[in-house]
Parts: sequence; structure tokens; C-alpha cells
Amino acid sequence: MKIEHIAMYVNDLEGTRDFFVKYLGGLSNDGYHNELTGFRSYFITFDDGARLEIMNKPSMEDSAKIVNRTGYIHIAFSVGSAEEVDRLTRVFREDGYEVINGPRTTGDGYYESCIIGVEGNQIEITV
Repeated sequence: MKIEHIAMYVNDLEGTRDFFVKYLGGLSNDGYHNELTGFRSYFITFDDGARLEIMNKPSMEDSAKIVNRTGYIHIAFSVGSAEEVDRLTRVFREDGYEVINGPRTTGDGYYESCIIGVEGNQIEITV
């Protein structure tokens, strides 16, 4: 069994698509639009076949996203090396994203950093 895809609703569909393409190397499809309901989405595919569906519809609640909460908390991306974790963390910081920890080696042995990415969602960058 494998996870087929992860989905998230966003306010800025194109901006979110551009974030995952620019920073994390995703490839986006051409998108889907249901003209009857106003629902729109893109599937973004990453090198190993993992997919993220980003979605938008006219009426959505946008609750505050605090870091310590129940439920889905972050998406982790393996970038292949500690040097790439360091480089990408610098790029995020320079581009104005909040780095909430790292780069560091965690107690369970991961080399990682975590940022608050697009629309307040936590992104983990790891080897």
C-alpha cells in the first residue's frame, strides 16, 4: 500500500502551485476547473511519484494554523543531502519565509529544517 496523494485547500491556488514548483521541484498538471461549483485544483508531482493536490473553492473557512495542534502538521521533503538542506533553508530565509528550526540533527537522527511556507503551512526539509 502507498499514499496516493495528499490534498490541501488553499486561498491562492496559482501562488501555492508556483511555490511547490519553484522551491521543491514539483511538476504541475494543467489544472481542473468545475465551472458549476467553482472548484479548482492542480496536481503537483514530485520526482519519486508522490503527488500533492492543491484545491480551491469559492467558500472556505481559513482557521489559524498554530504549530502545535492536532491533525496533519507538516509535509516533509527529502532533498538528498545535508548541503541541499542548508542551501534550501538559506533560500527560504532570504525569500522571507520563517525558519522555525534547523538546520539541525534531531534526536531521532534526521538532518532537517522546518519553515512556515505558503499560506502558513509547515514544510520540513530533510536529507
